[in-house]
Amino acid sequence: MKSQTIFRLQNVLLLPTLALFALPVRILCANSVASLSSNSVNSEAQAFFTRENELLRQRRRNEFLTSYIYNTNVTEENRKTMIAVATENAAVNKEVAKKVVALGYVESKDEDIKRQANILGDLGIDALPENDYKKLLNAISSMQSNYATVIICPYKKDITCALQLEPHAQERFSNSRDPRELRHYWREWHDKAGTPMRENFKTYVKLTRKAARLNGYSSYADYWLHLYEDLDFEANLDKVYKAILPFYRELHGYVRYRLRAYYGDDIVAENGNIPIHLLGNMWGQSWENALSLFTPYPEKPFVEVTGEMQKQNYTVQKMFELADQFFQSLGMHPLPESFWDLSLLTRPNDREVICHASAWDLYQNSDVRIKMCTEVNSHYLYVVHHELGHIQYYLQYENQPTVYRGAPNPGFHEAVGDVIALSVSTPKHLRSIGLAHIEQLDEKSRINELFKTAMKKIVFLPFAYTMDKYRYAVFRGEVEESKWNCAFWQMRSEFSGLEPPVRRTDNDFDPPAKYHISADVEYLRYFAAHIFQFQFLKAMCIKSGQYVKGEPGKPLDNCDIYNSKEAGAAFSKFLSAGGSIHWKQVLKEFTGETEMDPSALLEYFEPLTKWLQVENQRLKVPIGWVDTDKVAGDCCTVFNT
Repeated sequence: MKSQTIFRLQNVLLLPTLALFALPVRILCANSVASLSSNSVNSEAQAFFTRENELLRQRRRNEFLTSYIYNTNVTEENRKTMIAVATENAAVNKEVAKKVVALGYVESKDEDIKRQANILGDLGIDALPENDYKKLLNAISSMQSNYATVIICPYKKDITCALQLEPHAQERFSNSRDPRELRHYWREWHDKAGTPMRENFKTYVKLTRKAARLNGYSSYADYWLHLYEDLDFEANLDKVYKAILPFYRELHGYVRYRLRAYYGDDIVAENGNIPIHLLGNMWGQSWENALSLFTPYPEKPFVEVTGEMQKQNYTVQKMFELADQFFQSLGMHPLPESFWDLSLLTRPNDREVICHASAWDLYQNSDVRIKMCTEVNSHYLYVVHHELGHIQYYLQYENQPTVYRGAPNPGFHEAVGDVIALSVSTPKHLRSIGLAHIEQLDEKSRINELFKTAMKKIVFLPFAYTMDKYRYAVFRGEVEESKWNCAFWQMRSEFSGLEPPVRRTDNDFDPPAKYHISADVEYLRYFAAHIFQFQFLKAMCIKSGQYVKGEPGKPLDNCDIYNSKEAGAAFSKFLSAGGSIHWKQVLKEFTGETEMDPSALLEYFEPLTKWLQVENQRLKVPIGWVDTDKVAGDCCTVFNT
């Protein structure tokens, strides 16, 4: 989802009038003349960027509005309108970029002018010729439309095929423990959401490579990576993945051991990959829904609030109001009235929509919106807080120039909502809002809750790592087109020890069955967010006095920043900078750190890590996995960890 916000026209700074008549003529030396010339140039530049930022705001308003209309009413007419507006804007953006270069602003000695110029001059896919641009948007929107409208057949063959991913297939993954039924739904989805999109994906790869080269990058992977403004970011990504891998391997081994005890050797091999369909999620990116099969202490109940929400007659509206109140308790912005009138918060019955949750900024008068098919349960309670994190970010930086309306690091945007959700999910907070009855957990319950959180946060990391490592390889031409599907599954196996429930060949094509791949959404941001959110959490918990290292009554995993104006003030300052400052600088001001660092995450889960190591040794659990036998051949040996 693109980051967007409202723009308030910045005033041009007026230089004071110089009383030159009072000064001796001899002081007008070369330095003084140069100073006057420099001031004049800066004044012209400021006027230029004030004007162009306002025009850019207007273009983005129009473009994102048509995109929102399409996402909330998937019709061919709306898709064509969206593409037409985007194509028109791309042509204007190209002309502005040429002007910025011609006027020399990209070489300016004024750092702010230079930063704005570089952002305005960064065209992305807008650099493509018009025909290619339209082809690319058609390929992407066709994949999106297919994803949104796929109909799958039920497990019982005598019933009409009329099921969708949400809520039907997702519900079966959450509740069924029949491996044959789960395999059926997995295959139905991938055969229909993925394989038919091969040609569109092929077009997408070809044209994004062309766009990257027009922007001066060798591949679309390198174009994506430049958004992080750090030449070492990919190397640091690999370093962080390897740092969390020992913990993940302990989790993986324990879960595989417990699944094998439940399903038997024929379905789960002792040293093998875990079949994805057994983990409670279509893509194996979260294992929480299958938690009942491998809970460390099953006799200890979880802090589960769905039942309490239903008992208290929670509504979708109330869930959003609760999340809004959390941000207000920190001294941050309330949701504007227009949010409630213009958002789509539940699935409509009269039209097709893209249900994947997303936050939108429509660039005018605080017009911010959510588009999601919310249900009343604990999962969506945390998703609501996450999405309102995006909204809060939009509202915090809305007074920045349009080019700075975004996060300086793509991972920051995703981390903002997640850090709030971490606080909301604590027993301490849930008790304060009347959804739980205990504030401090005993040791066994604490291990259970940390394990449950790890089923969302830690198992996600190898998944997210693979999503873009795979696309980097494809974008860079490191995998032959004929082996694209084989490479996808070999990398999923290698990096996370997971495999498809049925053998997949290169006649299949499974990557577009994940929304973000169909929608051209860079995924490293989610990996980064899962690291940054713990850095953010630790910083705010320290500021609020809710966390003291080594103090049993104030652990990081039960920190609730609710009502902390100190934490809120620091958070607001961090968010309001938008993209105006390099991410390392704002991160240092907020947390004291300058890198994506997993130390806070590993500290959060330290009690669970120690428990797993002891328990796995006691049970003689094998750690690690062999190569999967569910893909044909060896297609990407270059990608060893």
